[in-house]
Amino acid sequence: MSAGKLKEFVQEATRVMDTVTGDKARMLATRPVLEKLIRQDDWLPDAFARPHPEYYQQYLLYCDPHERFCIVSFVWGPGQKTPVHDHGVWGLVGMLRGSETSQRFEARDGGLHAGETATLEPGQIECLLPEEGDIHQVRNRFDDKVSISVHVYGANIGKVRRRVLDPATGQSKEFISGFSSDVLPNIWR
Repeated sequence: MSAGKLKEFVQEATRVMDTVTGDKARMLATRPVLEKLIRQDDWLPDAFARPHPEYYQQYLLYCDPHERFCIVSFVWGPGQKTPVHDHGVWGLVGMLRGSETSQRFEARDGGLHAGETATLEPGQIECLLPEEGDIHQVRNRFDDKVSISVHVYGANIGKVRRRVLDPATGQSKEFISGFSSDVLPNIWR
């Protein structure tokens, strides 16, 4: 495994945060940096690619000291999915391994309405921006194998107060996701 690729991502994303202002501009400027990272599947350490038999895993790979961005590997066991949720910050979802589907929802008329469904394959990226609608439900497209996506968020997503939403009623409940591990990969060796 090559820690160098993750280190390069961190360095390039930090330069974006230092030179670009505004959420949408930062998201768009970070997208090619993520595209470069997920182009090859040879850098993610095994400890951050392990599935859990019941729950998807959210492994923190790096968080900027000023919490301007973080990068997370999401490991989806067969058939696993999230509840319908929002983010509250900009985000990029890049598919590294396997495939996932993202069902978008729009909050209007006192409820939730299903929107587009997108399927991500390796190398593809989905953008999330609160003001453009960031409510969705994500699932591993496969019922027989693991999928892994790499997410970049415009904050420390493990500490952001977000919402889980009931698709039938639109009712929401706040949550803070945290992370699935207490360790980070050593990208500085």
